[in-house]
Amino acid sequence: MNKPDSNFSERINKSVRSSVTFRIITIIVLILLLLIPVTMVQDLIRERKYRQDDAFREISSSWAGEQKMTGPVITIPYKRFEKVQNSNKKTYQLIETIDYAHFFPETLLIESDISPKERYRGIYTVIVYNSKLHITGEFSHPDFSKLDIEEKNVLWDKAYISVGISDVRGIQEQISMKWEDDTLVFNPGLENTDLYSTGISSDIALTKKDAQDLSYSYSLSINCNGSSRLSFIPIGKTSKVSLKAKWGTPKFDGAFLPDSRIITQDSVYADWQVLHVNRAYPQQITGSYHTSSMNDSEFGITLKIPVDHYQKSMRSAKYAALFITLTFLIFFLIQVLKSIKIHPIQYIIVGLALCIFYTLLIALSEHIPFIWSYLIASTSIIGLIGMYTYFMFNNARITALFLLLLTILYGFIFIIIQLEDYALLMGSIGLFIVLGVVMYLSRKIDWYNTKAL
Repeated sequence: MNKPDSNFSERINKSVRSSVTFRIITIIVLILLLLIPVTMVQDLIRERKYRQDDAFREISSSWAGEQKMTGPVITIPYKRFEKVQNSNKKTYQLIETIDYAHFFPETLLIESDISPKERYRGIYTVIVYNSKLHITGEFSHPDFSKLDIEEKNVLWDKAYISVGISDVRGIQEQISMKWEDDTLVFNPGLENTDLYSTGISSDIALTKKDAQDLSYSYSLSINCNGSSRLSFIPIGKTSKVSLKAKWGTPKFDGAFLPDSRIITQDSVYADWQVLHVNRAYPQQITGSYHTSSMNDSEFGITLKIPVDHYQKSMRSAKYAALFITLTFLIFFLIQVLKSIKIHPIQYIIVGLALCIFYTLLIALSEHIPFIWSYLIASTSIIGLIGMYTYFMFNNARITALFLLLLTILYGFIFIIIQLEDYALLMGSIGLFIVLGVVMYLSRKIDWYNTKAL
């Protein structure tokens, strides 16, 4: 009596296992499981990227970090008196303190010539540079009336001029300034850090002048090293910066983009002009109240490595789920159209081979150019899956067709990850075409009466 029930149950189980719906559910579950190694691959890329960043910080710590140039600025201390209530709360006394007034130049003209260099730490490449800056311009005589400060409280004999340099370790030569007919030699350090925390300074001889003598001309040259980025603060009433670099992939950032720029394969030329009305701070300030506004007006250039191999590897890994899905879809259509048996284990083996592609790509791209890494890794995986597919189907024609489709997929992904601005557009068009092909191939399949063996 139990034997018919057993045969019936066996027939039901066999029918379920061979149904298209069951196969589709199985494939979906397998794809979800394969997302685990895909996530591990992405974590591996991030870990290798972090190690590259560590190499950048290590080299920057001994070469020099990103450089931000501010100045020159005239700083003059003055006496300020505060009325403080005595302990009896009936009388007051005046407490003398020293504050600083800062005067920015009327004109600030900067010419910068950047020479990038590549430095290596193990397998990692870091971009550093040497920059030669020539700075010229003109100051008006400091006018304390605009700051509502009495002349008698001004300490003219304590005046100094300073230049803010974010990483003074990068300075390569002694810096001196031509100030009218005098030559000023800069010393390290700042007496006051209202505007910037690091830089160089020199005493200057200033006295109260008559109204007809209002300006001072200046010029100086700075030879300094830096890493990756060079930026400027436009403190002049008129600030003009011209820059050239032997680098074909710059990134302009900050508050102002260049007014003009010429970018070739291996060089860049750029010019900025910023007026004082374009900023949120005046030409004469006291204290550090405007420091944040000054930093907000910063602009400059970053010597950008064009989409390095870790970025490209991460882009390709982000398409892993799509790649696995399309590969399994090809297998499934072959299984349905040609009535070929494919076991879930075989799906898993092929899926793992697709995941191995990314580890090969990362490892190879750390030593050879990305294009060759991609070519070697994809060819290896296509060949491996091709041999396995031939033994699965025992059909050279089907295997050749599958290899062709796999080659097209790898080529399509490679094109997408090479693009920055058009990656989404190309990806969307490609998916549209794939969906159209699948709809065409499956248009005559009767899914209710079809069984996947």
